[in-house]
Amino acid sequence: MTEKPSKNNKVSLAEVARAAGVSKMTASRVLRSEGGYSEKTREKVMAKIDQLGYLPNRLATVFAGDQTSTFVGVSIPDLGNEVFAQVLEGIDQKLGSFGYQTVLGLTQHTHEQEETWIRTVLSWQPAGLILTGRSHSARSLEMLRNAGIPVVEIWDLNSSPLDMSVGINHFDCGFDMGRYLVGCGYRQFGYVGTSHNAANAATARLDGFTKAVEDGGGKVQRQLCLHDTASFYPGYYGTEQLLAGDTQAECIFFQNDSMAFGGLQYCARNGISVPGEMGIAGWGDLPVASVLGTRLTSVRVPHLKIGQKAAEILVGRLSGEPVQTVFDAGFHLIPGSTVRNIETL
Repeated sequence: MTEKPSKNNKVSLAEVARAAGVSKMTASRVLRSEGGYSEKTREKVMAKIDQLGYLPNRLATVFAGDQTSTFVGVSIPDLGNEVFAQVLEGIDQKLGSFGYQTVLGLTQHTHEQEETWIRTVLSWQPAGLILTGRSHSARSLEMLRNAGIPVVEIWDLNSSPLDMSVGINHFDCGFDMGRYLVGCGYRQFGYVGTSHNAANAATARLDGFTKAVEDGGGKVQRQLCLHDTASFYPGYYGTEQLLAGDTQAECIFFQNDSMAFGGLQYCARNGISVPGEMGIAGWGDLPVASVLGTRLTSVRVPHLKIGQKAAEILVGRLSGEPVQTVFDAGFHLIPGSTVRNIETL
């Protein structure tokens, strides 16, 4: 007689045990590979698991204290930004190779959302956490310190992290771009990005950029921070708004490549030659840049590597291995053809 599943169609361990003719404790020991049973018994239990489609409740097992958690909480601002999607891919790939599972949270760049997610995910008793950014609410910091688990802060490099940090120095990114563009002969600049209340790394990049420009005798004439996502269309209409104002900008620095692509498209549609009449520079060196007819001037960031390294050091800490607590993933400026070449001046 075939064992019938329970009313909610979710097969229980007790049903598996009855079908295999063993006790629930024995079936549980088989699942945990604890021993104390014959090979014939193991085969019977595993056969019934396959036949009935039983799925173990790993979370309940962890709560019962029978098994070390394999969950790792990972927070990113949003999935719409290709940059964070690549970082997440690196994390998930590396965690999976070590037998850990990603529990994802989206914080929308706000302390409130992050705090709520941290409170929730800690109740699931994760093995560790990977958090985007170095700025957290006081309550979040208290919960993280009391959790007693490894925590990796990613993206914006923190030389004095809560626990561990993997990322890049965004101020230096912006500074290098500003210094390069001043070296190309530009002195009057515009900036197009999103609201920096929700993008601390972007604030650091703009600060670095402004410092380099001013050191070189230039000026960021207008900063346009939109209440929108840092994507293609806001880059397009942001360029329109910036150039419609009273500005003498010769070159525009964008928060990221997606916005810079929007700026390039606006210039193309309105007969503004790039780099003849307007210089365009982005940040992030997104993969789509490689198939464009015009090579965007940008900064290359190892997004995948950041994610992979974060997962690697977290697992290393869990394994009791010595780990590098602060890891600078580095960046590389890409001199594209969307700004004037100093050699042609």
